[in-house]
Amino acid sequence: MTQPSNFRPLSILIATAAAATLSACGSMNPMPSMKPMASTFSQDSLPDTIKVPAGHKVAMETVGAGDITYECREKADAAGQTAWVFVGPDAKLMDRSGKQVGRYFGPPATWESMDGSKVTATQLAVAPAGAGNLPLQLVKANPAMGMGAMNGVTHIQRVALKGGVAPASACTMANKGEKQTVRYQADYIFWTAM
Repeated sequence: MTQPSNFRPLSILIATAAAATLSACGSMNPMPSMKPMASTFSQDSLPDTIKVPAGHKVAMETVGAGDITYECREKADAAGQTAWVFVGPDAKLMDRSGKQVGRYFGPPATWESMDGSKVTATQLAVAPAGAGNLPLQLVKANPAMGMGAMNGVTHIQRVALKGGVAPASACTMANKGEKQTVRYQADYIFWTAM
């Protein structure tokens, strides 16, 4: 049986329509994310001493969770007396969705992105963050090492503290040199110049 010249099989028409639809979709703007937009970090409730100066913007928000190591040492200015001394941190830096994006370790205090770029910093100010918590902190970043996410970071704020203070156990001449770790969590907010 012969088909009229203007008759096309249905499968060709469907394939043509599907290709046209896909082509049109490819040129459209992507659908917005169905996830609610995270609110931008605001430093309005922070003490003035740890606010980042005007002319800067938030580049990255992370949650650091890990350990702080302390060592029982003799006080430098008081022979025969001892105290727990901060040795250094070891924490994972996670983005707001819980994905690891870097780590925080020391000494010296170093924030490193998963891309290998990293910064050290100089403390500018601290402010109380409640009993049992490390203080809020503002640091000025040194120039980044390596290319990546840490390039251009000028300041880092430590906020939303939970834990991290020196051990409650005794530090005496008898256990001088002993090290202990304590758990902590903090948000690290990375800023760049506008």
